[in-house]
This record gives sequence, structure tokens and C-alpha cells, in this order.
Amino acid sequence: MRPQPQVDDEAMKIDVWSDFVCPFCYMGEALLQQALKTYDGEVSITYHSYQLMPELAEDTAINPTDLLVQERGMDPEQAAAANAQVTQRAATLGLQYRLDQALAVNTRTAHRLSHFAAEHGRQHQLVRALFDAYFTQGLNLRETDTLADIAAQVGLDRERARAVVVGHDYSQQVEADIQQAQRLQISGVPFFVFNERLAVSGAQPVEVFQQALQQASHPAS
Repeated sequence: MRPQPQVDDEAMKIDVWSDFVCPFCYMGEALLQQALKTYDGEVSITYHSYQLMPELAEDTAINPTDLLVQERGMDPEQAAAANAQVTQRAATLGLQYRLDQALAVNTRTAHRLSHFAAEHGRQHQLVRALFDAYFTQGLNLRETDTLADIAAQVGLDRERARAVVVGHDYSQQVEADIQQAQRLQISGVPFFVFNERLAVSGAQPVEVFQQALQQASHPAS
């Protein structure tokens, strides 16, 4: 039987839908963490799977600028400028984006690995590591050994993680997250739900997250 992480019943529950190749998801994670520095209560965060590009073939790895050109019809200069603007905003949050080196891939396998990490109490660490691997290090999040190495870096068993990557474990959990997002009518990420009753969509200013924490921490009258 797999070990389950312990959750404080009194903790603020935060559910986050995001994708590892989503630039605003990494920013949203950083902004949430900033807001949490001013929150006194306990917090339990669960990261849920969402795929921005589920149609990408499993063997495809494409630079984000080329992706904008091919998928959205932008000209190369316009696509490069859009990514430069995103990079500048990320830098204001202390995040180093190197989108000229990034490789957009189908993230389903990485999401399966995230569920494996959750069962071993290392999901947040893995999520942050996957964001850094994609946006800063230019690593391919579809490569088996790359994912296994990232898992090991955050304290997970490398061989067990590798077995997850090459197999099909946690596919049902990924699909359940995606279906739940559809029921909640989530059409874009990041998407945050606080205590199952208050939602924040997008990489909003830190003050928005602070307000959401305070509002969700008080029961509705």
C-alpha cells in the first residue's frame, strides 16, 4: 500500500490546476508563494493536471517561439517579442525564463509523475523542479532519464520514478483532474481554488492572492 501524505484538517486547502509548459503557471506559483508568506495559518496545496497542448505528439519537442509561429500564425518577430515580454514579467518575480532554449512537449507523463510525487509528500518540490527544468534549464520533460533525475533531485526514488515514467501508472488520476477541470469550466490555467469555495484565475497580483487567502479562511456567514 502506498504511503499517503498527512494533511491537517484545519489547514487552508488550495487546489491548483496548471501545466508545466505554461509561463503564467510558473508565475502564478511564485505569486501564491509570496502571498503565503503573509498568511499565518496552515496550508495544504494540491496540484492538479491540466494540459494546454494535449494534441502534441509524444515525440514532439518544439521551441515556444516556433510553436507560436506554427500554431497561432504569428510571424517570427511577433512571436519572439511576445516571449520576450513574458520573460521580462517573470524576471520581476525572480524567475529566469530562457524561452529561446525551452522545448515544449506533451506533458501528460510529467503530470503522471506529479501524482506519484504527491503520494510520497514531494509534489510541491517536484512541481517547482519541473517548472525550473523547462523554463530555465531547457530540459525535455518527455525524456525518461531527465524526469527520473528530476524526481531523484527532490528526494524521490529514482528507479521507482523511472518506472512510472515508462509505464502508465497514474493515468487515471491525470484524467480525473482534467475531467474535474471541465466540470468546473476551467478554460485556462493557472486556476486556484481556495477551500473549495473561492477561485482565482491567472497569475494575478500578489494582493489578489492575499485577499483570497483571507476571505477563504473565514467561513461564509
